[in-house]
Amino acid sequence: MPETASPLIIRTMRRDELPLTVEWAAQEGWNPGLHDAAPFFAADPGGFLIGELDGEPVSLISAVRYGSTYGFIGFYIVKPEFRGKGYGWAIWQAALARLQGRTVGLDGVVAQQDNYRRSGFELAHRNARYAGQQSAGGPPAAASSVNLVPISQLPPEALQAYDRSFFPAARADFLQAWVTQPGTVALAVPGDGGLLGYGVVRPCRTGYKIGPLFADSPAIADAIFSAVLQHVPAGEPFYLDVMTTQPAAVELATRRGMLVVFETARMYLGAAPAISPDRTYGITSFELG
Repeated sequence: MPETASPLIIRTMRRDELPLTVEWAAQEGWNPGLHDAAPFFAADPGGFLIGELDGEPVSLISAVRYGSTYGFIGFYIVKPEFRGKGYGWAIWQAALARLQGRTVGLDGVVAQQDNYRRSGFELAHRNARYAGQQSAGGPPAAASSVNLVPISQLPPEALQAYDRSFFPAARADFLQAWVTQPGTVALAVPGDGGLLGYGVVRPCRTGYKIGPLFADSPAIADAIFSAVLQHVPAGEPFYLDVMTTQPAAVELATRRGMLVVFETARMYLGAAPAISPDRTYGITSFELG
């Protein structure tokens, strides 16, 4: 009798296994942050699934829960030599089951968007990753009347309160881990009634990514962007992920000579949440929303 194929075992990833998701994402050309594993795990320790055949990892996905009504899918990857065998579909179904009953978001690569539609996801907006190159000596320090301070000098509650306008659920643990990653610079603009904007730049496998970049006006966004860009070394590439439907964000990138190098689409299963696209100048992460 022929041997029976070993079944795919899908289980929750351990903390020490999480760097595998970042490594596979890098192999796909997604250019994750050097230290993304810790904040990703902080968002939802049970939110990362792995599919194994005889103990060998063949598929990954994240299905991160935020609050009680929202979830986000990312890191949907099958090792190339195991594609077309149903292992991706199996772990995709496990991710949807984990987020059942919630509005679910994802940033889908172009090749997968039709598949997501077949699972009930609908397009909300398209995203573009813009890339630039830091000039020799870095950009000149721009004069600005905007008061910028390190986020570390502000109460965590101030950051969390401001962030809630841009994300469908509270994500306090994720935010704290995100803004304190090694090599990361996180700046905010305080106002009388709370923050007026904040931005983060972090080192990635290649260059640096700026995100999120949230601000109450184009001038504030420009000041934050210019300030965090001061921390990108000369000659290094830098990236900003924007909604293509936000003209001020697109203008912020193109004015600096940045070019589109990657595209995704934000899609939702369920009603699209009410957030603040007009004040979103840089998306936090294609992997976790």
